[in-house]
Order: sequence, then C-alpha cells, then structure tokens
Amino acid sequence: MKKTIYVIAFSILFLSACKNDKKQTESHDASMEETNMHQQDEHSSMDNSSMQGDLKSTTEKNSSSSEIIDAYLQLKNALTEDSKDKAAEAGNKILTAFSNFDMTKLSDEQHMTYMEIMENSKEHAEHIIKSPIDHQREHFEELSKDVNDLIELIGTDKTLYVDFCPMYNNNKGAMWLSETETIKNPYLGTKMPTCGKMQKKIN
Repeated sequence: MKKTIYVIAFSILFLSACKNDKKQTESHDASMEETNMHQQDEHSSMDNSSMQGDLKSTTEKNSSSSEIIDAYLQLKNALTEDSKDKAAEAGNKILTAFSNFDMTKLSDEQHMTYMEIMENSKEHAEHIIKSPIDHQREHFEELSKDVNDLIELIGTDKTLYVDFCPMYNNNKGAMWLSETETIKNPYLGTKMPTCGKMQKKIN
C-alpha cells in the first residue's frame, strides 16, 4: 500500500515538473521570438534609411552637372547660328560653371577623373573665348567629348541626345550633345544645319 502511495506521489511531482518546464520553454520561445522581431524591425529600418540616402545622393550627383551642361548647350546653339560672339560668351560661362562645381560629393576615383575632364574643358573654353569660329569648332569637338565623359562619370538629370556629323573634319566626323531630337549641326552651322543623325538618347 505504501509503495502504491509513493508511486502516485512521484507521478504527481513528475507531471508538475514537466508542466513547469513546458511553461518555461514556451515563455523562453516567446521572448526569443519577440527579440528576433525587434532585431528585424531595426534592420529593416536601417536598410530603408540607407536606400533613402543612396537615392538622395544619386539625385544630387545627377543635378550637379546641370550648370556645366547648360553652358555647353549654349555654346552648341551659338555655333549652329555661326555666332562667334555668342560662342565666346558661352565659353566664359563654361569656365564659371566648372569653377562652381562642388567636388566634395565625388569619390576619390571620380575626383581624379573629374580633374582631368575639368582641366581639358577649361583649356578648350579658353580657346573658344578668343578664337575665330573655325577654331572654336575645333575646340568644341574636343569639349563635346569631355562633357560626354563628365555625364558618364556623374550622370545628369537632363534628357539629352548624342548626335553625329559624318562630314566634319574632312569626313572624319564628330559627335555633339543636344537637348532636342531635331538635328541642328554646330560644326557646319547655317550651311548644312540638318546634316547628321542621332546616335543615342540619354535619359
């Protein structure tokens, strides 16, 4: 009889202990789940902040080239009109635009490439300011390559077109950038204003 009582008592104690262990396990699991959810929320918040920062940075980079491109387009339009004086004025604006450019947003690698583009572009702009129109066009050809390289480096928020004249420079041809789809040739000017074709659209 005593043996039976001991067995029953032991069984009751064992079941009670198991029940307590189960409660502790469930409590521990719930706590772990809450911790994991909190960590996931923090991680998600950090990712969103990072994405927003990247988007903002990209927008700033794209718009930072606008002043340079605007001055370049003014030069291009002056040459389509065969206007030496307007081209010289645009050359001055190109110098100012490069001086105003904020280089602090560039990476080290971008900075090195930008410095080369800037030095070449300013040299061409200086020649454009003081040269006859034929010589202006020669430097415009090189400047067009530099501005195109700048766009490839840091981007632009503008819609532009890469155009090509096959007849310029003894049929060697030359490219330029335009803000319109309509061909207005800056190399041949009013003599052959529609000579050329669009090669690529940017944005």
